[in-house]
Amino acid sequence: MARRCVITGRGPATGNKRSHAMNANKRRWGANVQKVRIMVDGKPKRVYVSARALKSGKVQRV
Repeated sequence: MARRCVITGRGPATGNKRSHAMNANKRRWGANVQKVRIMVDGKPKRVYVSARALKSGKVQRV
């Protein structure tokens, strides 16, 4: 299961790690997702939700 927000769809971002000599190596930035219990179809379910969705009030914890 991917660490991706079930509400907003936020996932890991990709880019380059740059050294002082400007050598480029691929890297990933993980999204700030938390495993929380929310109501899905009337039942509590444990899913990954981004911290931004939690702070903005798009989803309520159970």
